[in-house]
Amino acid sequence: MGIKRKIGHVDVDRSKEDRNRRYRYRQAKLSAYTETGQAELSIEVPLQRSYTGGRHDVIPCSLADTPCATLGVWGLLNGLNVTLGTSRTSRELHTILEDFIERNYDFGTAYALLRPVWDIENPSSIQDELRRREGEDRECRQKALEGNRIVNTYLRPRRVWDLYSNRVVPSWIIRNEKSPFSLWPTPISHAWVDEKDRVDVRTPINGKEWPVPIPKDADLNLIRIEMLNLGAEYAWLDVLCLRQKEEGGPREDMRVEEWRLDVPTIGRLYNAGILGKVVIYLSGLGRPLRLKDGDLDSDRNWFRRAWTLQEVGDERIIAGDTPDGPMHAQRIDGRGYETALLSRFHKELDSVKRGAGYIFAVLAHMQKRVSTNLVDRVAGLAFPLQPYVLPAYHESETLEDAWTALVNAMVPGMQAPFLLVYPGVGLGCKKWRPTWDQVMTEPLPKDVNKLYAYVHHDDETGEDWFDGQCIEKGYVRGFDVESVEGRDRCGELVVKAANGIAYTFKIRVTHRFPIPEDTYTLLGDTVWSDQWAIGRRLPDQRFEKVSVIVMDDLNDEERQKLKDLILVARSRHVLV
Repeated sequence: MGIKRKIGHVDVDRSKEDRNRRYRYRQAKLSAYTETGQAELSIEVPLQRSYTGGRHDVIPCSLADTPCATLGVWGLLNGLNVTLGTSRTSRELHTILEDFIERNYDFGTAYALLRPVWDIENPSSIQDELRRREGEDRECRQKALEGNRIVNTYLRPRRVWDLYSNRVVPSWIIRNEKSPFSLWPTPISHAWVDEKDRVDVRTPINGKEWPVPIPKDADLNLIRIEMLNLGAEYAWLDVLCLRQKEEGGPREDMRVEEWRLDVPTIGRLYNAGILGKVVIYLSGLGRPLRLKDGDLDSDRNWFRRAWTLQEVGDERIIAGDTPDGPMHAQRIDGRGYETALLSRFHKELDSVKRGAGYIFAVLAHMQKRVSTNLVDRVAGLAFPLQPYVLPAYHESETLEDAWTALVNAMVPGMQAPFLLVYPGVGLGCKKWRPTWDQVMTEPLPKDVNKLYAYVHHDDETGEDWFDGQCIEKGYVRGFDVESVEGRDRCGELVVKAANGIAYTFKIRVTHRFPIPEDTYTLLGDTVWSDQWAIGRRLPDQRFEKVSVIVMDDLNDEERQKLKDLILVARSRHVLV
């Protein structure tokens, strides 16, 4: 038997069994025709034609668009009761419903704001609860940004798309303190089509806050139907949830300020580990997935866009699928596909996966990608390169400044490969690491497993330092001449012990850069390390990098000799 309690003027039935009995025979029904006026069979994507769900609380556009003022307080309350399967008659709701009417809200907005708190025990406290959540969110965002750095990389998105109400609402409305990730929205990733193929629409979905750029042949209401069919309740779509540019618009200043925080943290949506699902439109937002010659080489292709590098998640759902689309192509003899284009498409698709912390592989992927705003290529690397804080976003920032800010924000273990694996010398303000131009235009080395070294950055002094093993003086020979690219070169490292006896160790390089025969200081993470940076010792324990070597041909006895003879000692060096 369900437990029934009287709270104020409301009878609240707390039995899930009774509630489910009320909902059992109610289903939501949306169709392309009722939502857009288009015949269902004219819609190419089957999942965009109609939605018939067990959820009664998905409302049609006609109801969502109805002004609260048209309904009045009692009409609004009745609509909410019918939609949510309740029978509230509380006078305590009168104040908040009147407030919604005064704010010129429509039913969809009122429903989106009230649905997450509708079951609160004391309805008179709903308004206080909403204010509390809003205040906590505001405080969280204020604390997240310290100067030009975002110190809270787990910040929730500012807005989400409530698919049940078809309204964009502040994300604080669905905040759940007991399970922070439980109501994170399903992110949508898409290829932006060319400007001539887009149209800016004013839609009640986002309260007409800004023009929403979408493909001319797409419809947000059809995208909503598809997302509902995919099982989503809340979604995040950049054109709806991230304030868009509006040339000469009254809120451009607000957009610039919001983007400082919102753009860098987009990656968290696609990297929310315990969720991991991403819906991807490869041919453009809301469009059917098609494949024709030249698509994969286009700068507009999803696989070539800078931002999509971080938008892969753990589980990818390809949207816009059609029965005769490329997702349904069959392999021939278990190998390739019918055409070279199909084979290449599926190879690209199979290669899409979340980066596993391999810095040079991630950078090599970005080398092949493009962006409308050049600095977006740097910003799009933030989450793949695992920073402990995020640089704020500035559209007009120079590429090198943006790159420096990102490197300084990386966890120490991600910076170390620049010192110990990258073979060249930085051509910018730091010699120990490459510039942005270098990592985007030059061949990059292969990533190295089991590298346990760390490069630290001091924000106050701007210095970078390495605390690890050091061979104070080692004579390097055998690498004077630049090699043919792709071929390793072998050489020797000669180190003198305290007793004056010289010991020779085999070393090699996997790059083409010449290393003049000379005496160098060497830095590595442990005695057992294969990767070493070689360079010049400068005054005040500073280190100027020259190149890198590999010492992987040593047996355990030789490595122990390095240790026993104190040829290697731990020390701290400032990197220049």
